[in-house]
Parts: sequence; structure tokens; C-alpha cells
Amino acid sequence: MTSNCVNPRQRQAALRLVYLFISGLIAPMAAGDQALARSSRTGSSIESIQTRAAGEPVMAVVSLPDQRITVYDANGWILRAPVSSGQKGRETPAGIFSVIQKEAEHYSNLYDDAYMPHMQRITWSGIALHGGPLPGYAASHGCIRLPYDFAAQLFDLTRVGMRVIVAPADVAPTEVVHPALFVSKPGAAALAATRAAEADEAARKAAAARLAAVTASREAARATMAVRVAENLKTRAEAQLAAAENALADANSPEQEERAESARAKIATKVDELQAQWAAAKTEQQAKLDAVAPAREAAAAAEAARAAAADTARELARALAPVSVFISRKTQHLYVRRAFQPILDMPVTILDTERPIGTHVFTAMEQTDGERGMRWSVVSLGGGAAHSEEAGADGRTREGAEGEPTTPASDAKAALDRVVFPQDALARIAETASPRSSLIISDEESSPETGRGTDFIVLLSGEPQGGIAHRRSYPAAQAWFRYERPRLRLPFWR
Repeated sequence: MTSNCVNPRQRQAALRLVYLFISGLIAPMAAGDQALARSSRTGSSIESIQTRAAGEPVMAVVSLPDQRITVYDANGWILRAPVSSGQKGRETPAGIFSVIQKEAEHYSNLYDDAYMPHMQRITWSGIALHGGPLPGYAASHGCIRLPYDFAAQLFDLTRVGMRVIVAPADVAPTEVVHPALFVSKPGAAALAATRAAEADEAARKAAAARLAAVTASREAARATMAVRVAENLKTRAEAQLAAAENALADANSPEQEERAESARAKIATKVDELQAQWAAAKTEQQAKLDAVAPAREAAAAAEAARAAAADTARELARALAPVSVFISRKTQHLYVRRAFQPILDMPVTILDTERPIGTHVFTAMEQTDGERGMRWSVVSLGGGAAHSEEAGADGRTREGAEGEPTTPASDAKAALDRVVFPQDALARIAETASPRSSLIISDEESSPETGRGTDFIVLLSGEPQGGIAHRRSYPAAQAWFRYERPRLRLPFWR
């Protein structure tokens, strides 16, 4: 009797095949619905200012609780879009950063070659802004994902050095006025422009002098060649004259003597002509050779002048580059960086050392009053757990000494009042301040991420830092090699 029962293992295999087949039919439809919903959600959430012409971005503020990025120019916000920050355990660290590298086509070395279009790096250990999927909640491994189209738009607008603030609360820059906030040196921009023009003129003169030296050398070489040719022709003619004179001496008859004399006379005339040509060529050669040395000296002098003018213009341009000042209550030091390079480190006095001061980012937005003043804004982030207890749960307002609620601007002014600025350092900084310069006052110390090729990176110790704790820190030079090696890629189809 034959059994009609099916082997249980065969039955499970058959059911698995059916399940996979059905899943294959459903998955594309579900993915399409999710993509449509995500596209609708992110596309409708992207905003741009319409009431005025947007200027160049000065800073970007990422609100972690709102999962939103807002980009500001000197006069207010200009762009807003949703984001997806680090998931639980790999949280995007709250703190102060800046764009330190931009790469339109980037692939992750940390996460299975994941495609990260329009990447703008803010730490060398791998935290960056880039285009990516937005599920509507924090889902990344620490980076800040942006809508793809928004990431491309922002990439074209920003430049390296733009401030990026990752905030644990909904914050925005507030205009602030305080005597400790430095102003730019009047006329510095005009002086830099003058020196740049002088450098361009010196470069033009150096190029002309270099061309003149090359031309003089070329003409001297041609004159030398002409002398050699004339000398060769003269030597050959002299040999012919000697042969003609021998033939004349060996003549055996009047007829032979007459023919030999006629030939010798012609050759002698030719020798005289070639002698004159050779002498003229020698004279011209000497004149050309005499012109080479002065031309080369003039070219060397012009090149030295060009280098000096270029150095002066470069130093002035560097002096006008945005300066970053960081004051740490924890270390009781004042640090200054310009163009990602440290230029000053000195002790500073902070009153009431044991009392939290918060974390405040002051940014010079634009020059005013004909370069005599500077308009400043401030973003206050609180100061971690200790400060949030003092400030209240919302971190935005709290009762002051007189029982009146304080604002971010008044908190920031109070922080400035507690710092005793060294007058010599303040004078040095004030003379070279320019728009986009910044002053950071914080309870925190500078993060170990701060280093070669970065501005100050300050992390809020009272906030989760899983997204950076799971990453290995690399020096800038190693990171540059690690993340920028060229790759051969197939086109990406979103």
C-alpha cells in the first residue's frame, strides 16, 4: 500500500517557496507606496524664504527633537528641511561643528560602501550631512541625512567653514549687542583689495620679465648659431682659397696660370665677404649675449617682487579670514583658530568659576556702519545636565535674579559679563575680525575631534554621543587619505 502523505521537510520547503514568491510580488508595491509617502512627506516639508532674496548661508542649525535643519544667512532663515539623525545608541552628538570637507560623490568606508551623495563632513571620524532616505524619525548611524534634492541644493550654496550647530532643543540665532564682541578694523578690506591688485600687477610684470629673459636667451642662441654657420662657411672658403693658391703655384702654362688666378680671385672675394659676415654675426652675438644677463636679473627681481606681493596679499587675506575664538570654563583658557589652524592659546579669567555658564555661539553676521561695526547673533545651547537643571526643562527661559524670565540673548550677555577678556588678546582679535567670525563660550572643553583641518568642535557632555563614540578618530591627514581615495563607480540611480 502506497502512502499519499507528504514529507514534512518537503512541505516546509514548498511553503517557503510560495512565501518568497508572494513576498516578491508585494515588496515592490509596498516599497513604491513607502517611497511615494516619503517623497510626499519630505518634499512638502522643504521650505525656502520667499519674502526676500536669500544671501549666502552663514550657519545651519539642526534641531534633534524636531528632526529638522534650518539654514540662516545674515538676515534670518533661508532654507528648512526635515532630517534623519542618529538612532538610539548611535545618536548624532549635540554640539558645535563646521563643514570641514565637501564631496559630491561619496561612499562610506565605515558602512558597506553606502552611497552618501553631496556629503559635507563635520568631523574626521565620519559625522556628516548628506543625502539619504528619511523614514520620518532618527534612523542613521550618526550622520545627518537630508532629502536628496535638498542635499544637492545645500551643497551648491555652502562653503567649507560654514558653522553647523546640532542642538538638543529648538533654538535659533538671536541678535545680540555687547561691548566685548569685537569689531573689524576699518579699511582692512580695502587694504586687502589694494594689496591683491598690487600682487596681480606684480605677477603681470614678473610674467613679462620672464618672457623677456626667455626671448633674450632664445635670440642669443640664434645669434650663436648664425656665428657658427658663418664661421663654417668662412673656413670652407679659406680651404678653397688655399687649394686655388696651390693650383696657381702648380700651373705649367700661361693658360693654366690665368685660369687658376681667376678662380683664386673669385674665392678670395668670397672669403672677404664671409669674413665680413662672420665679423657682423660675432658683433650681433655679443650684443645678444650681453642682453641675457640683465634680462635674467630683471626676471629674478620681478619674480622676487611678485612673491613678496603675493605673500603680503595672502597674509592680509588670511588676516581677514573668519577667526574663531573659544573660551572654555572647564580649562579656563582662551583659544583662537583661523583657517582651521591654531594661532593663540592663553589663560582667561571667568568669574564664579563653579557656576555653569552654558554654551553660547556668537557669530559675526555682517559689517555695519561702513566697516566700523559688526552685527552679531547668538545661539545658546545650554550647558549639559548641570546647566539644564538650572535653566529648566525647556532650556529656553528661566527666572533671573529679580524673578524675571531670561532669554537666550540675556543668558549670552551674562556669559560675556563673566569673562575677563585680556585686553591685548581682544585688541589683536578685534583688528582682524570679519564676517563669519565666531566666539564660543562654553562649560565644555574642546573635543578631541578638534585638530588639524578643523575649526573648534565642542560636544555637549550632557547629551547622548553614541554616533561618535562608536567611531574611531583619525588625524586629518589619515582621514583625508582614508575617505578621499578615487573610486570607479557605476552611475547611481535614485
